[in-house]
Amino acid sequence: MADFSTAAKPALRPQNPNFSSGPCSKRPGFSLAALEGALLGRSHRAKEPKARIAEVISRSKAILGMPEGWRLGIVPASDTGAVEMAMWSLLGARPVTVMAQESFSSGWVTDVMEQLQLPGAQIIEADYGKLPDHTQVDFNRDVVLTWNGTTSGVRFPNGDFIPADREGLVIVDATSAAFAMELPWDKLDVVTWSWQKVMGGEAAHGMLALSPRAVERLLTYTPAWPLPKIFRLTSGGKLIEGIFEGETINTISMLCVEDALDGLRWAESLGGLKGLIARSEANFRAVSKWVESNERVSFLAEAAETRACTSMCIAITAPWFMALDAEGKAKAAKAIAALLEKEKAAFDIASYRDAPPGLRIWGGGTVETSDIEALLPWIDYAIDTVSAS
Repeated sequence: MADFSTAAKPALRPQNPNFSSGPCSKRPGFSLAALEGALLGRSHRAKEPKARIAEVISRSKAILGMPEGWRLGIVPASDTGAVEMAMWSLLGARPVTVMAQESFSSGWVTDVMEQLQLPGAQIIEADYGKLPDHTQVDFNRDVVLTWNGTTSGVRFPNGDFIPADREGLVIVDATSAAFAMELPWDKLDVVTWSWQKVMGGEAAHGMLALSPRAVERLLTYTPAWPLPKIFRLTSGGKLIEGIFEGETINTISMLCVEDALDGLRWAESLGGLKGLIARSEANFRAVSKWVESNERVSFLAEAAETRACTSMCIAITAPWFMALDAEGKAKAAKAIAALLEKEKAAFDIASYRDAPPGLRIWGGGTVETSDIEALLPWIDYAIDTVSAS
């Protein structure tokens, strides 16, 4: 690794300094003019508004290449609501294993152990920077996992570890993966995400995708616990098909619907999923090149194949930083992020509050690689400036 002197203050700033990991940056060129056609003041149950809601579903399925027979619905409370709906509606028929590698996946552990209190539940956890050991998993059990840990920057590189002939369901929180990474749909049964992650949409709406196997579970199993209205996917022993055709469980924001459609149309103009992945991977390559030649930083994700191209979590490894105690590292990391914000070089890139002190750079497809490249010298400058303070 090179021996760096103090970095000079860069002359060039990112044109768009929004690198938050949620809500994430809007698409390039976005303006409020894109929302002028929103059907505001209309009932979401009326014909035209319902058609637009259904269009979000159909365009999302097409871009993602979702297999025939899968259902996709818009549900309340963002990705969290979608995961909760899946767990509370589907779990309990079989023993369950939860795989956790960061704060949000640890939240699903809490649901299983403390809220649902499922007997015989197995928890397989990994420290930040690592993936849970999938060799411990029996896929005849139901399995809950997070494809890409937003707060750790650690992703599953593929679905090879999931058997095709599994008997249990695989429930996947994919909010920082959908629209940025290939998902092995044939190995999954429930996939969730939210509008405000990779597509840079507005918050509060979640997406719930169900395989035919998941639908069969819904039709043949009734949980032992009561389900709130916003969690109910069946009625009278039948699937509520309207949820997957634009009839949302609760009132949806037609302004957010218009925004989601704008993002989806932009994605189509790039060539769909391949174009989105290419943009995200280009961002990842820019950060990787910088990390590889820099003594100040490293990826939090230890194994190269597990490093996320969206929520790129950066550990600070400068010698002065490593010499600090835990409290000192936390304060220094906050100071670095604060300096970047003060200089309008980057907003909201401090590590998540439960993660190790460091930085988190969002690199989804709505972020321009030129802005990532302009940001990186500013991080060097901020680390060196804080070290001298």
